[in-house]
Amino acid sequence: MTGIPALHESLDDVVAGLAGPDGWTTVVVRSHGRLVGAARGRLDGDVWDIGRIMVAPDLQGRGLGRLLLEHVQAIAPPAATSYALFTGERSVDNLRMYKKAGFRRRPDLPSPPLAVVLTKPRR
Repeated sequence: MTGIPALHESLDDVVAGLAGPDGWTTVVVRSHGRLVGAARGRLDGDVWDIGRIMVAPDLQGRGLGRLLLEHVQAIAPPAATSYALFTGERSVDNLRMYKKAGFRRRPDLPSPPLAVVLTKPRR
C-alpha cells in the first residue's frame, strides 16, 4: 500500500473534488455510458497542475492514459508556462508514460510521501 492520495480516496472525496470550487477542470471518457477514464488540471500561478489521471483497470495499457494526458495538457489556459504532476515512485508504467510525454523528475520539489514530482515546460 502506498501513501498516494488517489489510493485512499473514498467515493465521497472524489465527488467533493468534482463539485468543489477548487479550480479543477475535469475531463472524462465514457464508453457506452461507462466511465472509463478521467483527468483534471488547474492553474497554480503559471503552472498547469495535472492530477488524477485514471483509467479503468481492464482498459489500462491501451493508450487511454496517454490520450487523457495529452488532452489535459491541451486544455491548459494560455497563462500556463509549464505542467506539473506527481505519481508513485514505484509506478513504473506511469513513470514510463510521463517520460515519453516529455516530463522529467524533479527531486528538488516537494512531493507527497512515496511519490515523485514531474514537470514539463509548455512549448
